[in-house]
Amino acid sequence: MADQSFDYDVLVIGAGPGGYVAAIRAAQLGLKTACAESRETLGGTCLNVGCIPSKAMLHASEYFDAAKNGSLAKMGIKVTPELDLDAMHGQRRDAVKQLTGGIEFLFKKNKVTWLKGQASFTDSHTVSVGGQSVTAKNIVIATGSSVTPLPGVEVDQKVVVDSTGALELAQVPEHLVVIGGGVIGLELGSVWRRLGSRVTVVEYLDQILPGFDGEVRKEANKIFKKQGMEYRLGTKVTGVTVQGGKASVAVEPAKGGEGETLQADAVLVSIGRRPNTDGLGLDAIGLQVNQRGQIEVDHDFRTSVPGVWAIGDCVPGLMLAHKAEDEGIAVAENIAGQHGIVNHDVIPSVVYTLPEIAGVGLTEEAAKQKGEIKVGKFPMLANSRAKTNHEPDGFVKVIADAKTDRVLGVWAIASVAGTMIAQAAQAMEFGATSEDIAYTCHAHPTHSEAIKEAAMSVRGKAIHV
Repeated sequence: MADQSFDYDVLVIGAGPGGYVAAIRAAQLGLKTACAESRETLGGTCLNVGCIPSKAMLHASEYFDAAKNGSLAKMGIKVTPELDLDAMHGQRRDAVKQLTGGIEFLFKKNKVTWLKGQASFTDSHTVSVGGQSVTAKNIVIATGSSVTPLPGVEVDQKVVVDSTGALELAQVPEHLVVIGGGVIGLELGSVWRRLGSRVTVVEYLDQILPGFDGEVRKEANKIFKKQGMEYRLGTKVTGVTVQGGKASVAVEPAKGGEGETLQADAVLVSIGRRPNTDGLGLDAIGLQVNQRGQIEVDHDFRTSVPGVWAIGDCVPGLMLAHKAEDEGIAVAENIAGQHGIVNHDVIPSVVYTLPEIAGVGLTEEAAKQKGEIKVGKFPMLANSRAKTNHEPDGFVKVIADAKTDRVLGVWAIASVAGTMIAQAAQAMEFGATSEDIAYTCHAHPTHSEAIKEAAMSVRGKAIHV
C-alpha cells in the first residue's frame, strides 16, 4: 500500500530504458508506482527513434550490401538485389511497434500506472502531468537526452536531419555528409553507404570514435575507409545552407586554414547528445544542474533534494541505454531499502557497424597512466570461425595489470564484438585475471575464442598466431 499521504510511493518521470525499468522494478518490490511519459508510446529515444530502429536498418542494409557487393557470391550464392526502401522502413517500424507495445504490456502486468503527458515539478513531492497534480513519496527523474544542436545549423528533417530524421529518409541520398565521427554518425552513415550513398564524415578531432581505445580508432578508420567511407578529420563545419533540396556544407581545418564547400543531398548532424531537463521545473525544488546540464547524484542516485532521485542520460556518465537500465534497477532497490549498485567501471560500449566495435573498462592509453600494464592481441584473421564466415577484419585486445594480471580493459573489432564483449564485462565484474580467461575452455569454432587467445597472448602464450 502507498503511503496514505501520497498518491504513489514512486513516480518515475520518463519511460525510456532507465525510467520504464525503474518503474517495473519498483512495482515488483511492492511499491505503488506511476510513470509519466509525454510520448504516445513507451520506450523513450532508444526504442522509438534510437537503438532499436537503427539496428533494424543496420541489419537489413547488411543483407542488401552482402547481396549487392559480392559477399554472398563468394559463398556461391548469386543474386541481383533490388532495394525496396519502403519495405525496409516498414520492418523497422514494425520492430518498434512490437517492442514499445511490449513495455505497455509489462506496465499492465506489473500494475504500473502510465501518466500521459509532460511532467513538471510543483514541489519535491508533487508534479503536474497533463494538467493533473500527482504526489509521490519518491520521484525519479529519468528524462534521458536529446540531440545536441550545432549552432547556426537548422535541422529541417528533410535535407538537414538529426538521428531521428536519418532513419526516415524517403530515398537514398546520392551524397550524405555526416557531421560527427562518433557512434551515431558512423552507424547511420554506414546504413546509407550500404544502400548506395556516397558518405563523407566530417569530424572535428583528428580521429573518429572519441573515447575509444586509440588502436581501435585507427583500425576502425582503416576498415571503414576500405568500405568506401570518406573522411574529413580535424575539420570543423562553419555553416550549412539549403537551397533547392540540396545542402552546401562549409568546412575548414579545425586548426585554421583554407576552407571548402561540400555539396550534399542530405546532411546528418550527430555531434552528441545533451540531458533533457528543460521544462521539468527543477527551479521549483531548488535543484541545480552542473555545467554540462546534468543532474548530480550520489552513489545511490539521490539528488541534493530529499525524495528526488535521478538516473540515465540526465546524470553524469556514459549515455547508454544499458547503463540507464542498470541504474533503473538500482534506484528502485535503493528506494525500497535494498542495496542497488552499478559498477560504472564495467559498462560496455558498442558500435553496431560491420564489423562491430566494442570495449569495456580502460583504454590502453588510460591504463598506462595508472601503472605498468601488459597487452595481449589476437587478429580475427587467425580465428577459424571468422575465416569461414569471410570476416577477417579486426582484432581482440586484452589489457591487464602487469603485477596482478587483473584485466583492466578489453577491446574488440569483430562481426559480433557486441555479443563477445559481455564475456569480458562479466569476467571483469568478478575481478578476473587474463589467466582466468585464458584457462577457461571456449567452444570451437567461435568468434569468442579470439578473447581466449588475446588473454593467452598477455603472457605470450597465444597458440594460433
